[in-house]
Amino acid sequence: MRALEMGHWSCRIARQQLVLSAEAAAIMGMADAAPTCLDELLPHFAVESAELLREAFATCARAGTPIDAEVQLAMPRARPRWVRFVGESFPGTLDETGEIHGAVQDISAYKRVREETWRLTLFDTLTGLPNRQLLMERLEDTLGDCALSGQEGALMFIDLDNFKVLNDTMGHSHGDLLLQRVAERLVRDLSKTDIVARIGGDEFMVLLRDLDATPAAAEAKAHAAAAHLLESIAEPFDLDDYLHYGTASIGVARFGTGSEATSELLMQADLAMYQAKDMGGNAVAFFHPAMQTAVAASAALGADLRTALQADGQLFVHYQAQCDRARRITGVEALLRWQHPARGQVSPTEFIPVAENTGLILPLGQWVLEQACAQLAAWACQPGMEDLSIAVNVSARQFGHPEFVNQVMATVARHQVQPHLLRLELTESMLIGRLDVTLARMNILEQFGVSFSLDDFGTGYSSLAYLKRLPLDQLKIDKSFVADLLTNPRDAAIVRTVIGLAHSLNLRVVAEGVETEAQQAFLMDAGCDLFQGYLLAKPALAQEVATFVSRGEAPSHHKAAARPSTAF
Repeated sequence: MRALEMGHWSCRIARQQLVLSAEAAAIMGMADAAPTCLDELLPHFAVESAELLREAFATCARAGTPIDAEVQLAMPRARPRWVRFVGESFPGTLDETGEIHGAVQDISAYKRVREETWRLTLFDTLTGLPNRQLLMERLEDTLGDCALSGQEGALMFIDLDNFKVLNDTMGHSHGDLLLQRVAERLVRDLSKTDIVARIGGDEFMVLLRDLDATPAAAEAKAHAAAAHLLESIAEPFDLDDYLHYGTASIGVARFGTGSEATSELLMQADLAMYQAKDMGGNAVAFFHPAMQTAVAASAALGADLRTALQADGQLFVHYQAQCDRARRITGVEALLRWQHPARGQVSPTEFIPVAENTGLILPLGQWVLEQACAQLAAWACQPGMEDLSIAVNVSARQFGHPEFVNQVMATVARHQVQPHLLRLELTESMLIGRLDVTLARMNILEQFGVSFSLDDFGTGYSSLAYLKRLPLDQLKIDKSFVADLLTNPRDAAIVRTVIGLAHSLNLRVVAEGVETEAQQAFLMDAGCDLFQGYLLAKPALAQEVATFVSRGEAPSHHKAAARPSTAF
């Protein structure tokens, strides 16, 4: 093995006479004309290596310091070749009779392994860019430089918009090629002093250094660089047989001469990137402390929600009646409420997004389903209540869970309720993509007896192509159309069209947000079947609904509580 080949050499200090063994000369490729002195040896090495070796020999001759140097041979047209020189003065005297004896070893293979290990440790294998570890090291160095120079810099977090769509439709080979093309474009469009890194998936980071000593000027330069990158990424990418158009979301965190930590800057850039995502993508957002405050508040609310799921009494369900044209209650919608021990009543607009982001929407959705089925079982024993249905909202994440269908059927069976009295409300956005999986799950539950309602119809894609294929029995007109149907001719036309379309598909129509007699009169004239809103019934506890039904009156006939901002 070449890495273990070793030869010996000696050098007479006073005259710098050099004697190489045959093995040493062969290792360095000098077997045909072995040098006889140090001056003849050094030109065979790369410039920096030659200087290093000259100094090592001089120091050994002058002070007796042992030689230990890894040096590169000057072989421009060949594979890089490295040797290690070791030696020490012998017999220890540094007068004119002193000599240095040592060995030379070929370490080329060792150097290649070490460099490959270093490359794999600090660089991304797909794009060749620095990875997260190396970026953090460079950021740490840059922060130190800023403290000395007074210059400010910025850290960019770049996330490709809708990258998953490309992977799902064209395959991972196209996705990998896009990542390589993006890496090339980022490097091309930035300064040589900037650092571009890929930290995983479709996420890149850019370290902008030495922007300016003035904060305002530094921010302006960072914004200009980010805007330029947005334009660059928006240009089409040639992925061999496919022309891809894409965008990105960029979050920017500035840093200066303060004592920012690398992990904190990374978090700030990440938060800003998500702000850019919330702006619709293809956007740049700069970090602001308010973002961190919002994240901290969201985290605290999530922790409290997790506690509420395990505690008794904080979470409860209100039921809002759905009435027919004669204002008879035919069913109710289950609406989740949260009474926090310190915050008071928390609006669903606050805690539902937190539940979605933290994954708590899964146990929360199952909890509501359990409550609804338990209530159906209780009402089955009460005269006049046994035919009431309960509609339960289902989140996209809950519906997409592999065990969702089994969980629904198991819950219905466990409470021994009639499946047709349970109605699952889905939104249009949940039905887009993987329609075959959606249909399969809905068909299984429909055959089991569960019914489906399409919630907020008209606010999403409203595609007839999927509407005619789904096993629905009900459409719900979103309250945003109902609110202005008396003053906005377009809303009125949409409402009439939806009702006609639903009836042509043998679907019943529920109008949400009915708050005035005039609204209901219009809806009845248009042929609407069922109505839900504060005109007819406020959300109420289950026992209140039962009392109203037994009296033959709607909950709205009693004093209404403060209306929540939204319903879940």
